[in-house]
Amino acid sequence: MRVIGITGGVGAGKSEILAYIKEHYNCQVILADKVAHQVEEPGQKCYEELIALLGEDILNPDGTIQKAKMAEKIFADKKVLEKVNAIVHPAVKEFIIQQVADRKKEDKLDFLFIEAALLIEGGYGQIVDELWYIYTRTDIRRERLKASRAYSDEKIDQILQKQLSEEVFRQHCKVVIDNSGRLEDAYRQIDEKLGDYLCQI
Repeated sequence: MRVIGITGGVGAGKSEILAYIKEHYNCQVILADKVAHQVEEPGQKCYEELIALLGEDILNPDGTIQKAKMAEKIFADKKVLEKVNAIVHPAVKEFIIQQVADRKKEDKLDFLFIEAALLIEGGYGQIVDELWYIYTRTDIRRERLKASRAYSDEKIDQILQKQLSEEVFRQHCKVVIDNSGRLEDAYRQIDEKLGDYLCQI
């Protein structure tokens, strides 16, 4: 089983790429964002720590964490955001490492894909066999973010400034999938690459 990390800037089309891969290959796709929600559920590792940090007023009547209230507190104070990240990110990484170990032990899949916003910064390069960069031209990413999320140019500028540069992505990633054109072109690149790997199994 080959473990592949998927990364790229906002609006690059990672979700569409992963949906295609999931449908056409014998694989599992792990989304770090979804894992983050899982580890914040009652009974999970981060739950008590987050309540201790943010207060019980972030809870819904059923005891689950209300994401909107949590986000409100996090983004009001940069130090709180850093503390929350210090709780959640290690737990997410630990969960993913366990998932990788379990799937390797079962030995039923050809591929396991991990998508995380901080794949490079979070040191996931040590967990995966290789990193893939989903590249899309900045002007196209801007168009997509305006169309799909109704983001303003100002908001897009703020997001882009916080993300890694194209040079850093290319430096760390073994494979670059160009998703600037039609999705079918990106799918063809994926099929060629994964087809090569399947021939080696």
